[in-house]
Amino acid sequence: MYRIRFHGRGGQGIKTASQMLGTALFLEGYEVQDAPRYGAERRGAPIFAYVRAARAPIQERGVITRPDLVVVADETLVPVPAAGVLQGISERTVLLIQSAEAPEEWRQRLKLRGPILNLPLAAEIAESPLVGAACAGAAARLLGVIRRHSLERSIRDEIGKLGASAVRSNLEQALATYDAMAEHAGVVSEGLAVTAADYSPPEWVDLPFEGARLSAPDISSPASSELVNTGAWRTHRPVIDYELCNRCSWVCSTLCPDSAIRVGPDHTPHIDYDHCKGCMLCVTVCPPHAIRAEPETARGTQGPVPEPGAARTQAPASERTPR
Repeated sequence: MYRIRFHGRGGQGIKTASQMLGTALFLEGYEVQDAPRYGAERRGAPIFAYVRAARAPIQERGVITRPDLVVVADETLVPVPAAGVLQGISERTVLLIQSAEAPEEWRQRLKLRGPILNLPLAAEIAESPLVGAACAGAAARLLGVIRRHSLERSIRDEIGKLGASAVRSNLEQALATYDAMAEHAGVVSEGLAVTAADYSPPEWVDLPFEGARLSAPDISSPASSELVNTGAWRTHRPVIDYELCNRCSWVCSTLCPDSAIRVGPDHTPHIDYDHCKGCMLCVTVCPPHAIRAEPETARGTQGPVPEPGAARTQAPASERTPR
């Protein structure tokens, strides 16, 4: 059985990549599972999708913990523990990563002994946030069992409803990486069956139930997103250490996928905790590492870290976590 995991951020087309690859494998006669795993509408947050394919009925379910191929569309996810990029990687797992760094550099950083390959992207594709088709094309070639016309048909099937222009651009991406990975065709081998004797139960996390007497209303009128306090979705919050902050706020404010970082007249960034979803992209991209991730459960009634010299006051109710 082939077990493939795709890792990326919400909005990069990772879910679509798994669907493209799954359909292509189905067209080659495989039994297939493909499914994404992500939170509620968390654009920019780490997500992953997985694909299983076998010539026999597939009895496995759930997350893939022993992957044969791991495709990483965004290298900034590697050091994020919650992304789980390195979970279950062994000496036989192929790691395909979009990065300007050479595979040997990643091998030294991660202390991996398995094959590591760079995702080959043309400059115009690398600058685009939508790289799902490119990931699917490269993965299809690495498996070595998917013909070019099957990949092309799978993309038309999955993207056709979006129009001719979308089909054309996705085909260009997928077929370009499919052809570029020709020398590595078949490098991914099928993994062995996982027996019940090797099963390890998940480490469950008990969460208290929050009582609610009334259901929350649907907000269907336009331009109402500001009224939705999506900050309640967070498990971690970014906190700025203003002693380290260089005021290069165009970096974090521009890359914040939800525009939840406001910039003051002196270029000081301020996080809007009512609408910050906790994707931690700002933590990853901050040049001086002045932004850290802090669990919501550790916040208590504290507000965000104040600027140097500012008086310490109690945070507004919208920025406090109930006990």
